[in-house]
Amino acid sequence: MTRGIGPYPPDMRRAHSDRPDSSRRRTWGASRAAVPARYLALSTRPLHILAFLSPLIVLYEVGSMVYLSGISSGVDVSARRLLRVFFEHFGAFSLHLPGIALAVVLLLWHVLERDPWMVRGRVLAGMFVESIIWTLPLLVLGLFFSQRAPSAAGAALLAADGGVASMAWQARLTLSIGAGIYEELLFRLIAIAALHAVLVDMMRMRERTGYIIAALVASAAFAAYHDVWTPGGLDLALAAYYMLAGAYLSGVFIARGFGLAVAAHAWYDIVALVLLPADGGAA
Repeated sequence: MTRGIGPYPPDMRRAHSDRPDSSRRRTWGASRAAVPARYLALSTRPLHILAFLSPLIVLYEVGSMVYLSGISSGVDVSARRLLRVFFEHFGAFSLHLPGIALAVVLLLWHVLERDPWMVRGRVLAGMFVESIIWTLPLLVLGLFFSQRAPSAAGAALLAADGGVASMAWQARLTLSIGAGIYEELLFRLIAIAALHAVLVDMMRMRERTGYIIAALVASAAFAAYHDVWTPGGLDLALAAYYMLAGAYLSGVFIARGFGLAVAAHAWYDIVALVLLPADGGAA
């Protein structure tokens, strides 16, 4: 999990009118320099992550009821189903419990960090644009593997009657959003944070080494989670695709936080499953 960041850069725009012009220019220059640092800090904070992801969580939960429940016995993202089974094992039964749990975790994290209760619209707008930028390398990776590797969402779905390609675009959009949220929750926020805690906090490993090992293990689990086996054995190209995609998303998560990793994953799946011509789920 992203470590807590110290006090936010002070608002340096407040210049007293009695200062010399050169002083005001220095203050304005410092203010402009502080804006990127403030954005980089706030965009990794739990309250901004929650505000940024809330529309996606709501869209998936509503879309799953409207567009997915009528497909066969109901289609769901495998990662979300695994989380739901985990909660049911402890006696907690609710179709929407994974989404609720994610929101609660982010709120508790916010409270424990004692961050201010303020959401900045410019930060959310910046996260939206930045998430699109982080999606571009994933699209390049998908093009590189071309027809050998289906989208990260397509192989994770329990689809019926012709697979993902036969679904309405609203259902494919819902699944793309859900894969971004719940696969990143499982393989990035939970897996990397847990492994980091064991390797760094308990085993006293160096932080950078702990993050590298955690990212590699989470990426391998991400690849194994998808359908990389054929009747002839392991599909090496497909496994390599998911391993590289998982490593890239792990890097985004470690460097820029959970919210941007989710959005980049979701954007990629939207392009692969909704915007491009459907051919059975190929990226």
